[in-house]
Amino acid sequence: MAESQNSSERNRRWRLILGGGEADGIGAEGGLTLDSQDTAMDQTLATLYEAQDKRSGGLGGSSPKVARWLGDIRSYFPSSIVRVMQQDALERLNLQQMLLEPEMLAAVEPDVHLVANLLSLSQVMPSKTKETARLVVQRVVEDLLHQLSNPMQQAVQGSLNRSIRNRRPRHHEIDWHRTIRANLRHYQPEYRTIIPETRIGFGRKRSALRDIVLCVDQSGSMATSVVYASIFAAVLASLPAVKTQLVVFDTAIVDLTDLLQDPVDVLFGTQLGGGTDINRALSYCQGLIRKPEETILVLISDLYEGGNREAMLKRVASLVNSGVQMVTLLALSDDGAPYFDHSNAAKFASLGIPAFACTPDKFADLMAAAIQRQDIGQWAAKEEIVTASQ
Repeated sequence: MAESQNSSERNRRWRLILGGGEADGIGAEGGLTLDSQDTAMDQTLATLYEAQDKRSGGLGGSSPKVARWLGDIRSYFPSSIVRVMQQDALERLNLQQMLLEPEMLAAVEPDVHLVANLLSLSQVMPSKTKETARLVVQRVVEDLLHQLSNPMQQAVQGSLNRSIRNRRPRHHEIDWHRTIRANLRHYQPEYRTIIPETRIGFGRKRSALRDIVLCVDQSGSMATSVVYASIFAAVLASLPAVKTQLVVFDTAIVDLTDLLQDPVDVLFGTQLGGGTDINRALSYCQGLIRKPEETILVLISDLYEGGNREAMLKRVASLVNSGVQMVTLLALSDDGAPYFDHSNAAKFASLGIPAFACTPDKFADLMAAAIQRQDIGQWAAKEEIVTASQ
């Protein structure tokens, strides 16, 4: 009996995957019929995945039909699957129009990809839709801040504390707890005391211990990276021990540093799409740098240069020679291996700047390693991250 039930469940799942039809061998001819809920679920899948084959389905231009379909998939599938189906609908059925209507946005499951799509459409979005879109973006931002803020703050603060620990403190600067732990092996039983051969002090406070410049490519291919970079920039800006600046670019440059107290304002200050002029963006960032040896410049780009490539490479070499610690991320997202300019990545690597994709969960540790002036190539290897080779 159990074996028969398992076989029936396998057939049911294969039927929903294959979509029925004459050749699947699982439909009514194979002894399987779907109940009413499975039939409704099958129709929502067919609407999306069979539309291109012109066998059935399709959402056409009907807003009510789109709204019903969005409601259906949320009824039948978990949120993680809903997000995938929404993204597939946007790409396969060209449904960007649905994001321009408040009623549609209210039915959509918000995620990073949806935010990227909304930002790309923000310039053509009707005014009645913008407030709803802002609420959707706010929900995603709050969720990401909840996930990412604490790891980033702990990693950065911890690395700063380690990098500035004072090993020659004055008496009033001694951190007695750390000093005692560091000298336990020097305990003298006859005197019942510890000889403090190593004294550890609190770091001498400064207004900003490191400068961080995030230079983010906002061309269309970098959409989800822009979302994550904006969130991280806002978190970094909340830490007084670092000075954070955020610059986004395509062929133009926008300095969003003044908006970092509100990540939603930052995101709506971007304008996804357009070309890419990396050299111009790096030139602007170079003008922001006042203390090269205390500056970390993070370039987030697929390195496809639409401007002057030779000038870009010379500028990168100039930044490195001045003492700036430069990190290049080909993507900051969970989207997998990105397309990127292999030639430019190899040139960067020859200058000692490894280029690689970084997932959001690794970014905090990456920044901690950079603050401690670790070799980023070695850090990537330790994390089993593949870097672009020379």
